[in-house]
Amino acid sequence: MQVPILKMNDVLIVTLGNDITDDEAIAIKHNILVKIKETECQGLLIDISVVDLIDSFMGRILNEIAEMAKLMGSRTAITGMSPQVAITMIELGLKLQGVYTALTVEKGFEWLRNPNTGA
Repeated sequence: MQVPILKMNDVLIVTLGNDITDDEAIAIKHNILVKIKETECQGLLIDISVVDLIDSFMGRILNEIAEMAKLMGSRTAITGMSPQVAITMIELGLKLQGVYTALTVEKGFEWLRNPNTGA
């Protein structure tokens, strides 16, 4: 499954689907990091609004992407988290350290463009 990585201004936008295998998740992580390097973007927005279920591996991948993006100078926002995904992440003890979360892509994008707004 090829996941498009779009660039809008200085923000990369990635929309994750429901049927991502572990191997695809690793490839997505690599592709995002390469794209951050190529574009020198300041922000990364990961939209998970179509994700119904998340397992510990995918939760760990999301956290790793955010941490690695931060090391490369890019802030991360995750948008569209469903109640089921939020519950699962807490039950699994997964924390998204240093990641801004928002219900909508618009709010996440606004925060990435100006993190002082608190969106």
